[in-house]
Amino acid sequence: MDKIKFEKIKKLHGEYASWAIWADQGVKPKSNIGDLAILDPKQNDKLFSKLKPNIILVALNFSRGEVRAPFANFHDANPRGTDFKIRYALKDSPYWGGYMTDVIKNYTEKDSKKLMSYLKKNKPLEKENIKKFLEELDDLKVDNPTIIAFGNDAYNVLIKNIDKYRILKIPHYAHQISKEKYRKDVQSILSF
Repeated sequence: MDKIKFEKIKKLHGEYASWAIWADQGVKPKSNIGDLAILDPKQNDKLFSKLKPNIILVALNFSRGEVRAPFANFHDANPRGTDFKIRYALKDSPYWGGYMTDVIKNYTEKDSKKLMSYLKKNKPLEKENIKKFLEELDDLKVDNPTIIAFGNDAYNVLIKNIDKYRILKIPHYAHQISKEKYRKDVQSILSF
């Protein structure tokens, strides 16, 4: 990853994408989860060497609100947010630094069942978003990415529409389990 490609990704996809890099946890599990300085190359001179665009972590959609800044998705400081589990699960793993995005762009819905029902009735929306997702992969300039879906719904949308890449599934980070159990589950699936 270099500065030109990083800035292009930020400009084109920063409103719904990010990178699997977070500031270190402080006293509490959610401490510093929303600190975006870690994703600023002016403040983190090692950033580009840590980014792994060939690893693509994919959630279904925004669960609430809009992202407040480029690359803020998956770095939610809201007390109800569960993004801290991703940080805990991926810390010191080969997946730290992966690219993160939603398969359904700019569609806010907390209840994934409602979104999946909506997609069934609105097939063009799903197809349009798959097209955007594939364009996003083209912009990353990766040939054979490892795609990892967060949960069943993101996995099902991806696997139904894309057959040229290997797609893995890990539990969604919003599941009501401890961060320790979440890491153990992710670790067993991704073998790290």
